[in-house]
Amino acid sequence: QVQLVESGGGSVQAGGSLRLSCVASEYSYSRAWFRQAPGKEREGVAFIVTARRDTYYADSVKGRFTISQSEDKNTVYLQMDSLKPEDTALYYCAAGVIYGEHWSDPSDYNYWGQGTQVTVSS
Repeated sequence: QVQLVESGGGSVQAGGSLRLSCVASEYSYSRAWFRQAPGKEREGVAFIVTARRDTYYADSVKGRFTISQSEDKNTVYLQMDSLKPEDTALYYCAAGVIYGEHWSDPSDYNYWGQGTQVTVSS
């Protein structure tokens, strides 16, 4: 059972930055960040294969967000720059054995964190 704990959320103005962290209790093959805004479906934001450092991003965040991991692979980060009001959501960390092109389907993930709120004001 992989336990995931997110941190780093908060409130910023548009154009600002935040860095989210997700600490895992044990190794997992792949990790991802999802987000869910009120009344909307959960959507994939960024993904990393921890063994190979392969990364994928949603089109809406490419060039603004960066997913990375610590050397020991237990912590995954999401650096969020040039934030927009539409980035406001509850951000979740997820873990599982996911292969590349299917990374954005939340039903494929076995483990989830509790979420951290990101609010971007205009």
